[in-house]
This record gives sequence, C-alpha cells and structure tokens, in this order.
Amino acid sequence: MSSAPTTRPTATGETDKRPVAVIDIGATSIRMAIAEIDSAGNIRTLETLSQAVTLGKDTFTQRRIRKQSIEECVRVLKSYRKLLIEYGITRQEQMRVVATSAVREAMNRLAFLDRIFIATGMVVEPLDEAEVNRITYMGIQPLLKVDPKLSSDRTVIVEVGGGSTEVLVVRAGNVLFSNTYRLGSLRLLETLEKFDAPLAKQRAIMESQIQRVVEQICEHVISDTPLQVIGIGGDVRFAANHLLAEWSGNALGEISVSALNDFARQMLRMSEDEIVQRYGVSFQDAETIAPALLSYVLLARGFQAQTLRIADTNLRDGLLQDLALRDMWTADFRNQIVRSAISLGRKFDFDARHARHVADLARKLFAELQSEHQLESRMELLLYLASLLHEIGLYINVRSNHKHAMYLIRNSELFGLSRRDVLLVALVTRYHRRSSPQPDHEGYATLDRQDRVAVAKLAAILRLAIALDESRSQRISNIKCRIENNRLIIIATGVDDVSLEQLALRQTGNLFEEIFGFPVQIRSLRRSL
Repeated sequence: MSSAPTTRPTATGETDKRPVAVIDIGATSIRMAIAEIDSAGNIRTLETLSQAVTLGKDTFTQRRIRKQSIEECVRVLKSYRKLLIEYGITRQEQMRVVATSAVREAMNRLAFLDRIFIATGMVVEPLDEAEVNRITYMGIQPLLKVDPKLSSDRTVIVEVGGGSTEVLVVRAGNVLFSNTYRLGSLRLLETLEKFDAPLAKQRAIMESQIQRVVEQICEHVISDTPLQVIGIGGDVRFAANHLLAEWSGNALGEISVSALNDFARQMLRMSEDEIVQRYGVSFQDAETIAPALLSYVLLARGFQAQTLRIADTNLRDGLLQDLALRDMWTADFRNQIVRSAISLGRKFDFDARHARHVADLARKLFAELQSEHQLESRMELLLYLASLLHEIGLYINVRSNHKHAMYLIRNSELFGLSRRDVLLVALVTRYHRRSSPQPDHEGYATLDRQDRVAVAKLAAILRLAIALDESRSQRISNIKCRIENNRLIIIATGVDDVSLEQLALRQTGNLFEEIFGFPVQIRSLRRSL
C-alpha cells in the first residue's frame, strides 16, 4: 500500500539540507522512506511508501526466491527509483538499500542482488544479524533518552519479524546484550503447514514453537527482577493502533499483556480474508499478524512483564539516523562495541589490565604511525578490539593460543560489528604472534587485497604494542615515534631501562619490518618530551 506524496523538493539554494532515502527489502514488503537532513543532523521525513512482496514465503519454505518474486521486486524498485529522481536522489551515497533475512538466507541471493542491480542500478546490502541490531539501536535510542525510567532500568527491545526475532538489552544507554533468534511469523506459518493441523489446534502448536525459543531467550537475558519490555515492528504497531485510541506514535505507547493476548486470540479466530476485509491490510500482512502478536505476548510473559511498551520506530528510522549522524555517533557507538569486547574478554578470563594497556598502546602507535600505514580511522577501532582480545585463546590452551583466540572471536557476538569486521578482528588477533599472514591461512585467503594489507599492518602494530608491555607492569605509557636513519624509533618517556622491551621487539618486530620496511628500536627518555 503506497502513501500519497506529501512534499516535493524546495527551490535550490538550501545547501544545508540534503535529500536521502532508505529502502528496506523485508520478508513481506519493500518499504522506502525519503527524508531531508540538515547540517545539524536533524531528520525531516518527506514521504514513506510500502509495497507487499512474498520474499519471506519463498525463502522460508523453498530456500529460494522465485523468479516471479524477483521480478515483482524489480517492478517495485523501478517505481521507487522514479520517485527518487523527482527528489533529486540519484547518487548511491544519497541512499541505502538493505535486505534482511528473507534475502540473506536465500540460496539464490546473489542472483537476486545481481538482477536488482542490473534492472535498477541499486546496490542492495544484505544485513547480517549484528548490523540489524546496531541499526535497531540507532532507531530506538532517541526514545530511550527521553524516558527517565527507561534510561535507568534494564530494558529489553524486541522485534518479531517474518524470519527472525531481534533482542536488545539496554541500560543507561549501554547495550548489555544483543542477539538474533530464528523465531518469525512466516517460519511459524511454515511449521503449521507441515503439521497440517486443524484451526483449533494451531494456537497450541504455535505456542509450543514460540515457547521453546522464549525459554532460550530468557536463559540468555538473565534477570531476577521484571524488565521493561519494548516491542517494535509493524505487527505490534498494528495492535497498538487498534487498542490505544489516543496513541499518536510520537511517544511510547503502553498495552497490558492481557489485552494484547485477547487481541491476538481474536486475530487467530479470523481468516486472512476476514482480516483483510475488516482492517484493510494486505494479504501478506494478514498472514503474519496473529503469530507475531502471540510471540510478543509469550515474550513479555517470559520476562515477567505485565505491560508491553510500543515504539513507533523501525529499521528505516535507524538507517536514517545512521545517514544523519555519519561519523558523529562514532564515539558513543564505539564505546558500545568496546564494552561488548570487554564482556567477551571477561567470559574467557582475560588479563584485563594488560589487555587494556596493550589496547591503549596500540591506539597511540596507530596515531603516531598514521603517515606510514595510511589506514582509515575505522581500522583503529578494529585494532583496539584485537588488542583487548589477543590473549583469550589462553582460556583453551597455551599452545596455539593465537589460533584459539581467532576461533573464539569468529564464533562470538561482538555488538555492532559486521561479519567482515569480526573476521578482520579475529585475523589481527591470530597474527599477534608466531607466523606472518599466509595466502592459504583460513579466513585470510577469503579477503580482498585491501583487507589483507590492512590485517598485516594492524597485526604488525599489535605486536609492537604487546612488546611494549612485556613486563606486564604497564610502566610504559607515554610514547612517541619517529623515523631516523631508516629505522622506527619508539621513544618511551618516564622510564629508565627498556632492555626487556627491546629484546621483545627483536623477537616480534620482524613482521613490522616485513610490512613497513623499518627495523624497530626503543629508547628511554626520563624527562618529559
């Protein structure tokens, strides 16, 4: 169902505003939001559109997207492109087109992505679970900040989609936990079709399937007190619009779990035709409402919540926030990612003082050597994370602990990092000791040249940082670097004897010399520089 255009671009000359668009290719619909962003990062939505598709039904039943469905997506996106041109949105940097689990899990996803690009010129980005969680947080964060209770209590944000359920746990603006579970309305419908059960038994079957995942979620989100629970997503917003007469969507709504349960029961008793006729929704939405609402009810009960708060926010809001803030969110969001890494380190009993100090030294070396490595600033965060986690492999075994660390990182959840970034962190950690990167090494062989070079450079810097804390006393903290007689000289201020560190550099600095062409030497300087 498409909304009518509300605004067209104003006269030229408003150089402080830029038009942007975000498109979300989901399991049951393709949705687009067009907005303008001013120089302060404020967002004004100009238009929103939605068209129903059947991608989720294809993927979750056949594991493939049918040709007919692909062409339907092409038709929708071509119509969206015409509107984007009217708004002056023609360049790739002005838009972001993403796809979630229905595309990500399809066996023919590459054929789908290529067909969309050939037909429309749009580059579709299949979001992995970590990126979806990050963007969800970006969208919900403004609402959390304005509510004093939510800013202090532990809050669970839940979104039940067609193929998966996203769970975020936040307190005081900090993400404590994030994960994605294979619980979705379309997956539940697929299960019902396999059982071929009569209508009277369908609720019991769905409850059993949902409850199994809810118990798993509640085990992960351990709490001895009730939590604040916020539901986001189209299905729970649909319920709020019909149960809360005065809810405008500008603030959080609040529904009793018992009222939501009654409404879900009502939906379960109705056929899809009846839901479409009574509520004016698409057939695709009519299919998902009942199983999604039942999932929200059981999740709220699992968290011992009597009420469920409803947020009128979605993936597109998070994408727009991402576009608006650009690099301004980096400091705050960086802290969320670092906290996630520290939590992982604690899980494997890392030496926190040594790890943090090595990470700080690595950060300083990255800044001092910027003219030599010429890496983008994002890589500094990946180096910092690898530095924090470089010893977690010791939890498994001292022997080959660098390889164990890589395995643990690759198979853990680091909030806010894509799978690619997690792989880069894991590889930098893997090369903090022993051999240099080799073309046939697991993971490293899958990287393109740019990422291979970045991993090698970061690993070389990490080895220097580790050598500088060889004493594990954190006595070297103030350092400066300079190139002198074709050597890298690290000057350590405030220490007398650096012979231990120099010996460590001789043993581990070979990778730095191999990558950058400089042997490394450390000198002490008692007085301040």
